[in-house]
Amino acid sequence: MRRILLAITLLLPLTLWAHVNSPDVYFDGNAGPYHLLVTIRPPAVVPGVATIEIRSADKDLSGVQVVPLRMLGEASKLAPAADTAQRSQDDPQLFTGKLWIMTRGSWKVQVQAEGERGKGELSVPLPAVSRNSVTMQSALGGILAVLGLVLVIGFISMAGAATREADLEPGAEPDPQQTKRGRVREAIAAVILVAVILFGNQWWKAEAAANARLNYKVPHVEALLKSGNVLQLQITNPNEEERNRYVFRSPDRLTVDDLVPDHGHLMHLFLVSTPDMKSFWHLHPTQDGAGEFSAELPSIPAGHYLIYADIVHHTGFPETQVNEIDLPAIAAKPPAGDDSGEPVLHAGDRATQLADGYRMVWERDDAPLKAAQPVWFRFRIEDKDGNPAEDLELYMGMAGHAVFLSNDGKTFAHVHPAGSVAMAAVSLAENGDTTNSAASDMATMNHPSHQTMTPEVSFPYGFAHPGDYHIFVQIKRAGRVETGAFLAHAD
Repeated sequence: MRRILLAITLLLPLTLWAHVNSPDVYFDGNAGPYHLLVTIRPPAVVPGVATIEIRSADKDLSGVQVVPLRMLGEASKLAPAADTAQRSQDDPQLFTGKLWIMTRGSWKVQVQAEGERGKGELSVPLPAVSRNSVTMQSALGGILAVLGLVLVIGFISMAGAATREADLEPGAEPDPQQTKRGRVREAIAAVILVAVILFGNQWWKAEAAANARLNYKVPHVEALLKSGNVLQLQITNPNEEERNRYVFRSPDRLTVDDLVPDHGHLMHLFLVSTPDMKSFWHLHPTQDGAGEFSAELPSIPAGHYLIYADIVHHTGFPETQVNEIDLPAIAAKPPAGDDSGEPVLHAGDRATQLADGYRMVWERDDAPLKAAQPVWFRFRIEDKDGNPAEDLELYMGMAGHAVFLSNDGKTFAHVHPAGSVAMAAVSLAENGDTTNSAASDMATMNHPSHQTMTPEVSFPYGFAHPGDYHIFVQIKRAGRVETGAFLAHAD
């Protein structure tokens, strides 16, 4: 029965739960000597086919192969035959491929590149779950209902004809007794078919209900303000019972006490005021117990805030827990350490002001932005005289952080210069280690801009859906974390 149930999940769409309503994976990294931008579009159903796009920054790449592997367990050591990505006829630096993702949980896609400078390889994390059930299209349902009715009528007619005419000579007509028996058999067949249909309908409803319990549910973090400025958080796992039993089997089981640090912190908490989005905070709560966290809030203006809490499980499976909260005006110490934020943000289309007369400039052309299209979002930091900034520093081991947030708050993505993946998951995919130091090393190795600081920071990403967005870009300059805010529209 459970095998049948899992087969029914072919009707389910897939979203990327690592963010919120942002399904595609973007990764900017090096496969040996080759600099690649990898885009993975997860399958609409699991099992299903993922589409892989690999764009090379170099022209000497001759071939690319892709391999899907589980992140953990014995399956992670049993690689299937590699699939060859096809070079685009219109763009020789673009390769595309397709891969079957057969089960839910944490996956990685190995990209094997070969060219004039030899071979190279990188691994891109890919979580896989289904989130929603979908109903059959009305037109298709109508067609199948008509065909089903024809089959029922045909079966009833055959049952009656077999009784009336099976023993007749060619051309002979059935007598009244044979006709009566035929009608009785038709009535019996009709009763049996109606009973089968009703039973099947009830079975289908029961299976659909059980299947719905297996769908991935976006977790909602419980948040409560206590002791003046202490925000208490309790992460939840709405997928604990059914999903862990039948989908996230060992070693993919998810719990609230299996978290690993992602660039140095177990949780990255984002608070964004809504609807104005003029207050943005990136905080790092401390863990008080299994699934329990607390954060001392800095001075924050009163308002209604969206909550996004990023965590990573030991399997490399990332989650964003969401909620909303009304906060009073809080008078406290300014953010310290890796905590950061701005009480008032003036978002711009092309540039935004920073401290000390500095500004951040979005280096973009006039071409319209398209949804689901990979883009390198590039930002340049200038001093008050318009010269390139020379005092930039690494922020949590990388050149910067960016948040892409739709104006309605329904789409959220926390992105790094290496892409939209969690760095702890990248580290696990590459070397089986999710420690903070390993994640930092992987960030440096996989993204060239981490090796030397420049006045520019870039992020590979594609807007998940058409609409209006805010982009929050965080950099560290002269020992202070600063945030630039930009407005964007995707067609």
